[in-house]
Amino acid sequence: MAKPLVVVTGKNGQLGWELQQLVSQQQMEYDFLFTGREELDLSDPDLIHTFFQNHHPAYFINCAAYTAVDKAETEQDFAYTVNASSVGLLAAECARKNCVFITLSTDYVFDGKGATPYATDHPTDPVNYYGYTKLTGEDLALANNPQTIIIRTSWVYSVHGNNFVKTMLRLMKDRSELKIVSDQVGSPTYAADLAAALLQVIEELAKGNRHYGVYHYSNEGVISWFDFATAIQQIADLHCQLLPIPTTAYPTPAKRPAYSAMDTRKIVRDFGVPLRSWKDSLAVCISKL
Repeated sequence: MAKPLVVVTGKNGQLGWELQQLVSQQQMEYDFLFTGREELDLSDPDLIHTFFQNHHPAYFINCAAYTAVDKAETEQDFAYTVNASSVGLLAAECARKNCVFITLSTDYVFDGKGATPYATDHPTDPVNYYGYTKLTGEDLALANNPQTIIIRTSWVYSVHGNNFVKTMLRLMKDRSELKIVSDQVGSPTYAADLAAALLQVIEELAKGNRHYGVYHYSNEGVISWFDFATAIQQIADLHCQLLPIPTTAYPTPAKRPAYSAMDTRKIVRDFGVPLRSWKDSLAVCISKL
């Protein structure tokens, strides 16, 4: 008998890549199809229906996204298509196939004015266009498929792709001092941990543990970008001088939320997903690098 099919988009991104590594190391009860833009380009919504005519997934994990936060301010149509309208279409096609739709979202759906970790039902109010497109994608997915799971995450890094950790390691080797923003606060997420969490969610769903809706996932702990850079420096034993600066000293086209830590208790409660401390996971990633 054929195994249930799990389709994963964004195979070349950090999370999609980490999922591929995990799946290749485990005996799974599923067949996996990993897609990139060559197989399913979400910037062309017309391709989505055709894809579902050819494939019949039981689970669909959407890791693909337009993630250039600053560019999204000017490339609005492109960002909206990938992050919002195509996500809604994916959810609708999944609904037609009675397929569970899991899509990744972001801490940037919040306004950053909080002081304690955001619950999943906290009012959303994005401060930039990227956040707006991701929130719209959430709304469309939930409206189009009752079997939708949104997983908001934050500050994602991996041994693969471009991210803060790899950038810091490179710059700390090249420069004698670095200025790092110290008044933006959130929680890092090691993409390998998030990949493991996604597989656990699917296992739990398959056992009949059927929960849907919005979830938050990150590693444990709330820090600033400056704290994050300091930890990277210590773990990697590098000696560049780090200087804390305010956000106002580093203007960007898109505004960033000042506080974006999220309450992750719901995903632990509903799916038994374990949470590691951000520092433990960072050490694992740096050891691999």
